[in-house]
Order: sequence, then structure tokens, then C-alpha cells
Amino acid sequence: MSVYEKLKELNIELGKPSTNVAAYVMAAQTGNTVFLSGHIARRSDGTVWVGKCGANINTDEGKDAARSIAVDLITTLHSHTGDLNKIKRIVKVMGLVNSTLEFTEHHLVMNGCSELLNQVFGEVGRHARSAFGVAQIPLGACVEIEMIVEVC
Repeated sequence: MSVYEKLKELNIELGKPSTNVAAYVMAAQTGNTVFLSGHIARRSDGTVWVGKCGANINTDEGKDAARSIAVDLITTLHSHTGDLNKIKRIVKVMGLVNSTLEFTEHHLVMNGCSELLNQVFGEVGRHARSAFGVAQIPLGACVEIEMIVEVC
């Protein structure tokens, strides 16, 4: 099954890719490696998903936010490559979770992204990962994720 067929099966439509809001690009490529800039969580209406895990966002909501970022990352990747079937490997995912000092479920929040990448890309989507708790993310977003991808 192609990546696009899998997206359709999961009822995921790729919209417009996110645009940068500062002095950087959303994707930079060197050789066969694509580096995707950090994408922040957005709700279905496009507004920033604001909040802090452990305060006003629980783990399941954080996981949903991370999943929404995965869709956004896939959209940016499609925009950059022109064809998601060119993806040879999702190499690394790094997530920043806006959280209280007491919150310790960053890894569970990040599963929202990782699980979707695995569903969409199969074995190609299995990746190394880091998850960090941070005091704040731009625009007050609850989660930010960046990704490194190998393309053919």
C-alpha cells in the first residue's frame, strides 16, 4: 500500500504546509537528508494549541497534539519532496513538551507522533526519538516536534 493510500485509509488529508514565522525555512536538505524545522501543535481550525502538560493539558490531549504535528510534518515533507513515496527512512524525531516540573509523561505525549508515523510509513516510519520537557514553547504551544528524514 502506498503512503497516499494509507493516508486515505486513515482519513488524513494533507492541507497547506505550515509556513515559517521567523528567519528559517521549514525544510532544509543536504544530500539525501531532509531536516524539518520544529512544527508547533495546531488545532483543526489552524489556531495554536496552547497549554502546558500537567497543568491545563493532560497526557491524552498532549498525545493528540503530537499526532496533529505528525500530520503537519508529513504535509511539509510532501511539499518538500513532491512525493512521499520517496521517503527511505524517518530517521529521528525530537519533541519538546511544554510542561510543568512535575509532569513526567513526555514519552507518552510523543507517542502521538511516533504511532502515526509508524502507521503511515510502516517499517520506514520507525525512528529514533528524544522527548524533552521545557518551560515554554513559541506562541505558548503545548508541543513542538522536529524531524530528520532520509529520501531517495
